[in-house]
Amino acid sequence: MFKDPKLVLAIITVALVWGTTFLGIRIAVETIPPWFVAGIRQFLAGIILLVYLLFSKNLRWIGWKNLKNQIILASLMLIVANGMTTVAEKHLTSSLASLISSTSPLLVFILSLFFSLQKFTFRGLIGVLLGFSGILLIFKNGLQDLLNAEYRMGIIYMFFAIFGWAFGTIFSKKMNHQPQNISLNLFYQFSFAGIVQIIFGFLLSENINIYSWTLKSLSATVYLALFGSVIAFFAFHFALKRISPIQISILSYVNTIIAIFLGWLVLNEPISLQFIVAAALIITGVFITNYKPGMFKKA
Repeated sequence: MFKDPKLVLAIITVALVWGTTFLGIRIAVETIPPWFVAGIRQFLAGIILLVYLLFSKNLRWIGWKNLKNQIILASLMLIVANGMTTVAEKHLTSSLASLISSTSPLLVFILSLFFSLQKFTFRGLIGVLLGFSGILLIFKNGLQDLLNAEYRMGIIYMFFAIFGWAFGTIFSKKMNHQPQNISLNLFYQFSFAGIVQIIFGFLLSENINIYSWTLKSLSATVYLALFGSVIAFFAFHFALKRISPIQISILSYVNTIIAIFLGWLVLNEPISLQFIVAAALIITGVFITNYKPGMFKKA
């Protein structure tokens, strides 16, 4: 695996870029309403893919059945999961948002059992218990923080986000019509999500004053579109063709560590010993849940 420099570059790109997206979102929402951040991000990503598809002569109609599937995926994974995460980071630190987001594989495991996509294992149960014990540890001494309306809404938005991601993952597993052209389907997903989220921005934002949007926040939004939504995705699928999905899933653990570190380094977000222990429990729980024999061997 490590003898292929392109593969190594792709893996490093995914780990680093997706690890920075929580920081990027936190900076973007400092002056730009969250739904506009999410909408502009996805819409710009759609435009980038449109240009690519036009130059590669791959732009075409995907059919109503596939369009319906892409709209469902976009609604769950981009509008709900990404959108709610963006809204949540208006009220939460990027570190806490990334840590809560990292529990989504545990929810995917539970839903997979419910929809008979996965068999029950005691190892999976131990992983889930470890992961959720980490969540309980986060809030053990911070229940009074939930009395703060903004903080409480941020937590609620994050749980909506991980449910959206989990249901989107389950839907993609159950979907019989598998996409043949990833970039083409992503173009439809990004475009649909971008338009809907921008509409949400106009409907739900209390104060829309584009003159107050700083260059720093705008740059973060462009970064999220170009790197977080396009480049990292292509790197992810490049790697996915060469290593197994289980191997590449390890990146989610690296992403969380990077996000927490950057939040502390760049934004001076506090990280207590309790927070570190909670992160270790959650990451260990997710790892145990996803672990399979031979997952580190060459695919």
